Formats: sequence, structure tokens, C-alpha cells
Amino acid sequence: MSQRLQGLHHITVITSSAPKIFKFMTEVLGLHLIKKTVNQDDIRTYHLYFTDDMGSAGTDITFLDFHGLETARKGNNAINRIGLRLPNDQAVDWWEQRLDEFDIRHDPQTTQFGDKVLNFYDFDGQKYQFVSDEHNHGLPGGTPYRFSPIPKEYAIVGLGPALIRTQFREKILNLVLTNLMGYDEIMTAGNLHLYESYDKGGHGSQVIVEDDMDGAMEVQGYGSVHHLSFTVEDEEALRFWIELIDKIGLPNSGFVDRFYFKSEYFQPATGILFEIATNGPGFLQDETYEEAGVHLELPPFLEEQRADIEANLVAFNTPNTIEDDSNE
Repeated sequence: MSQRLQGLHHITVITSSAPKIFKFMTEVLGLHLIKKTVNQDDIRTYHLYFTDDMGSAGTDITFLDFHGLETARKGNNAINRIGLRLPNDQAVDWWEQRLDEFDIRHDPQTTQFGDKVLNFYDFDGQKYQFVSDEHNHGLPGGTPYRFSPIPKEYAIVGLGPALIRTQFREKILNLVLTNLMGYDEIMTAGNLHLYESYDKGGHGSQVIVEDDMDGAMEVQGYGSVHHLSFTVEDEEALRFWIELIDKIGLPNSGFVDRFYFKSEYFQPATGILFEIATNGPGFLQDETYEEAGVHLELPPFLEEQRADIEANLVAFNTPNTIEDDSNE
């Protein structure tokens, strides 16, 4: 079994409102809420997983609604922008019109490392980027959600390049990406440096690092990225990485069992948190596809605390699209 990293796994964001981000991700972006659960480290906090149709690794953007925070102060030493892959250049044009229809703030279209891109923002000011797969290679995208309001030919197919802004590229981050994680720097444009996994590559594995030697340190809050996760095949491969990361002395969590996957968190540089997570066992082991995302699901080790957990969450309805369609 390969121990190599297999591209991006998920990216986790802090949001000010679980109900609002549910509507944004499903009604505007057309993603599948495949898991409605809680943050296992702070059970007063939702953890919502939005994915392709079946919850494939590499298609997953997740949200935490921590209490008592303020809006993030964007800055240095942070995962700065989330990439979302679209099938082709025409899809980028289509999405520009859709963002206008929903009055979603966005920038003009531009190109980045030869790809057509469109930057946009959610209600917390979180930064996203549509990137066209027209000239992409390597890791395939996921399967669009079958009940999405978005036509399949324009649907989001996975996570694209994640942008990191840092003053530590040369001293720390470059060494972690290349010497430890097996990434190659394949292109540079000004102060942007494009890194790609040497295995399968493409948008589904890419990280862009922006040199910023003078910017103020980002203060996390609503609208900031919490961490970026990379995929390994199974627990055996994960434990290989845990041993390696521990050996070189990076701050890390050790082995963590999230029930839906297993992982380890580590810090490649101040203010930046990475995770390595297994490709499974997956989100549908405790509920059916038809019920996915409808009810609050808890891993077995939290089930006995359900009453207390539910009492501290803001209840909101996540309707079953399949049932809704059948009643029309």
C-alpha cells in the first residue's frame, strides 16, 4: 500500500452561522451536506461537511461555528484562500453570472498559472476561488451531487489549489512541502509559488504559497481557515506519517480517530495548521445516503452526551432533498 500523500482531503473553515453557511453551500454552490455533526474537540460547535455526491476525499469543505469569536483579521501566516475546481472555462463564465444573480461579492475574472480563475467571498468575508480544470491533469474530480441545483456541466468537482500567505516559505514551509511531504515547486509568478504533489498532481493536490514578508499576523475568527488536510490511503500509511513528523520534531497532535476518518494534525509554520487524514472509512457508515446530512449524527463515543450536545446547538432544518423532490 502506498504511503504517499494522495492530494487534498478537506479544508476546514470557521463560520459565524451554521444555518447561513448551510444555505450558501447547498443553495448557492450546490454542494451536498453529507454530514451534520459536532466538533469532537468542542461539542458545543457544529461540524458540517459539504462534499460531492458520495463524500469523496478531495471534495470536502467543512465548517465550524465556534462561539464567542469575532470576524477574522486577514493577514500573514495563514491559509488565505480556498480553491474550488470547475470543469472548464465556460463553467467559470456561468458562475460569474450566478454570483451576480445571488449578489455574491466577487472580483473580475483573471488567470493564475495559466488557468482561468474567479475570486469570490461569503458573508463572513472568507475568500474562495473558482479555478477551471480546462487544462488540468492528474487527480480526477469528484461526482457532482445528484440533487444539486447546479447543472452537472457547471458543478463544482472538488477542492482546487489552496493559497497560503506566509513569511516562512524559505525558512520553514518550503522545507516541509518539498523535503517532508514530497511536493515540487513547479511554477513561480511574482511572489506566488505553485507546489504540486509528485505522485498524481494537478489541481486536486496543489498548494500556492505567497511570500509576504511584511504583512501583519492573521487573527483567526469568522471567515478564516482553521486547517488544510491531505489524504493518505489508510491507517498504516497515516502511522508512517505520524512517526516521520514526530521524528523531525514538528508540533503535532499524534493519532486522532474521528470515526469517519483517522488523522494527525501538525504545524509546518507559525499560524498554519495541516492535517493528514485517511481515505475512509467514510461518512455513510452510520446513516444511509438518503438521510445523510438531515439529522445530527454523533460518533458512538459521543452518543451518550446527545441531550447535552443538542441543548447547546442552534437548531436548524436541513431538509431531505430526496423526500422534498418526491413530494412535488
